[in-house]
Amino acid sequence: MKFELLFNTQDNSKEEKAYENLLKEFKSGEIGYYHLPETSQKFLDLDFSDINYDEVVVIGIGGSSLGTKTVYKMAVEYSPKPMIFLENPDPIDISSKLKTIKNPLIFVISKSGKTIETLSIFKEVINHFNLNPKAKNIKIITDENSPLDKFAASWELESFHIPLNVGGRFSVLSAVGIVPLLAAGIHPKELLEGAKEFRNSFFDKEEWHLCKKAALYANKHKDYPVNVLFAYSNILEDFAAWFVQLFGESLGKNSKEIMPVGHIGSIDQHSFLQLLMEGIGKKTVTFLKINDFKNNLTIPDIKLPFLEAVDYVNSHRFEELINKECEATKEALLSTNKYFIDEISIDNLNLKTTGKLIMYYEMLTSAIGSLIGVNTYNQPGVELGKKILKNKF
Repeated sequence: MKFELLFNTQDNSKEEKAYENLLKEFKSGEIGYYHLPETSQKFLDLDFSDINYDEVVVIGIGGSSLGTKTVYKMAVEYSPKPMIFLENPDPIDISSKLKTIKNPLIFVISKSGKTIETLSIFKEVINHFNLNPKAKNIKIITDENSPLDKFAASWELESFHIPLNVGGRFSVLSAVGIVPLLAAGIHPKELLEGAKEFRNSFFDKEEWHLCKKAALYANKHKDYPVNVLFAYSNILEDFAAWFVQLFGESLGKNSKEIMPVGHIGSIDQHSFLQLLMEGIGKKTVTFLKINDFKNNLTIPDIKLPFLEAVDYVNSHRFEELINKECEATKEALLSTNKYFIDEISIDNLNLKTTGKLIMYYEMLTSAIGSLIGVNTYNQPGVELGKKILKNKF
């Protein structure tokens, strides 16, 4: 994996400060996601062979689902059991998905143990499948002693705990992601190893690009308050959604923000690129690409009447087309002199590189938050809406 910064702005004092802030968090142990590569090892020997199931169903929302969906989508070297995510209290979505589920292993995931969307969907799943206490095919993942944990005890269900010092959007490498992925046949040992390698490499001062990027974003966040992630593969679509939550919930506080926008190339070149090219600018842009798709699908050398203008790509691989589109778009944006641009390129998409990418973005978020002076790990702004919702019933 290669990280390339296409800007020269430097602030050595802030770069050092970003490093020191993360090192302090890591050593104190107060922020738990740094240590998940070690603490989640205990889940790697879990065995679900005594349960008969055909699908893994995850009932959760936000940090309880987005990270797991990301890894599931990016685990292209596996042929896992189907994973079905019930997230949104959309009756059409719930009904249509339940029709496809025949023999599930169900994971109910909520850090607080009282997420209204998750628990409401869980009730419908209980009703639909006529589930009862002591059911072996229901597993709970939540904070210890949460309301959901107490429910699990009352129904005699197996419960896995999220470390109290790991926030939901930083929890993919905890039981939240590791346990359901294992059940689906995706062994996450290399995921944890990749995350650990990046973390250790950073604290060995071998990933200084992260400090440079954090310093730039902190210095420019008032004038460049939007970060656009342009990810060039459908495989990365769920990663883009995870990134949006991670940045949005972590960095939008105290009248400060770096607004995350997730786009998929080349699709969104046909819907968003015009705005970038001729709009006001004032954004940072990150290009994320996969160098080797491990797929040699080739554009046929077929010449069609009146369509000769696109024959120049005939006999080239689709991988070449999408990556050259990425390069062309990047060069076009650079030519405007409106943006600070960086690029992350993945040589081979596997669990280890996925783990590195997850840890990189989590640590980048922490570094930016520490520099702009917000509490990266809370989300007080979402609580008011919950109180208003309760009063509507």
